[in-house]
Amino acid sequence: MTYWTEFEKAAPRISTIFTRRHAAAKNLCMLATLRADGSPRISPMEPLFFEENLVLIGMPGTTKFKDLDRDARFCLHTATMDTMVGDGDAKLFAVARDLRDPALHQRFAEDFFEKSGMDFRGKEFDHFFVADITGASSVGVIDGKYLEVTIWKPGKPERVVRKEE
Repeated sequence: MTYWTEFEKAAPRISTIFTRRHAAAKNLCMLATLRADGSPRISPMEPLFFEENLVLIGMPGTTKFKDLDRDARFCLHTATMDTMVGDGDAKLFAVARDLRDPALHQRFAEDFFEKSGMDFRGKEFDHFFVADITGASSVGVIDGKYLEVTIWKPGKPERVVRKEE
């Protein structure tokens, strides 16, 4: 399992771009899941970093969580409005793991309350999905001349492909 903190060490270029874009978009990303019929679904998602994990939580009973229950594979894409990707762009490929750890949930609820004022303390989470990262990529424009695509797979170093525009 590749948790977020392990991913940061293994893929520093991609994790830096992902973190920067995640913060710039106020945590908003686009989550790609698979519907019951196998067709894709795109949903807004505000993943959060907590302890060593990238956490995917939200309103219980939503279709995106039903999708993840059925098929845990997903892609998470940083939201960008810049078609020139001047600030970069990143995608994570992962499997959602539903962690059933009440102590972890309560630590998360305390932290979330301190940061946002939203109070989930003492409540049970219907799902507490964390990302087991299975691959990632990022795109950036260097000096307005080069497109850099960085690719990462577990157990391998990041690979950078540079293309002239």
